[in-house]
Amino acid sequence: MLAFVRRCARRARGAAEKGASAVEYGLMIAAIAAVIVGTVFALGGFVKSSFDKTCSTLNAPVGPASCGP
Repeated sequence: MLAFVRRCARRARGAAEKGASAVEYGLMIAAIAAVIVGTVFALGGFVKSSFDKTCSTLNAPVGPASCGP
């Protein structure tokens, strides 16, 4: 009987460890997504200003800028 209880306890621990690793993978994916979103928001203004400068430079000799509002 004691051997049966020990086997059941081992199986339960193995299942709990698998569930914990799935939670850890979920947290890692959430952290990576948060870093990507933060990077996009942080660099978004810089990229937009670079494209605006490029557009105004290309349109300046020809006439008024036609990019954006």
